[in-house]
Amino acid sequence: MKKEIHPEYRTVLFHDVSVDKYYLIPSTLETDQTKEWEDGNTYPYCPLDVSSASHPFYTGQNKIIDTGGRVERFKKRFSKKKAAVKAAPAEESSQEETPPAEEEDLKTSVPAEEVTKEAPEASTEEGSDESSNSSEEK
Repeated sequence: MKKEIHPEYRTVLFHDVSVDKYYLIPSTLETDQTKEWEDGNTYPYCPLDVSSASHPFYTGQNKIIDTGGRVERFKKRFSKKKAAVKAAPAEESSQEETPPAEEEDLKTSVPAEEVTKEAPEASTEEGSDESSNSSEEK
């Protein structure tokens, strides 16, 4: 390492003033204040507003601050969308049931001539299959 370009690395006394908790941690923090610690040594001193001892996330005291009913408005909007999504599949299923009924109507409305034309073709196909089967057996 090059000399005289790195900050001084030393033990610093951090103090969370909100809960009156002290931490001795190695750091490069530059500070003007010093304080004598319980062990009789004097350390650079840095007061803190928040640390892991006082932060709501780490203490488990998280609170939702509702400013102007934002949470209620969000829940209200979301419930409307959720209800619309649930209603949409029900509407689609009723629409899907309708086309098969229409198809049945089309099948019954087919003219009798077309039905008779299809029947002989089917019988000839069956006959050709039987003749091919009989030739294979021989």
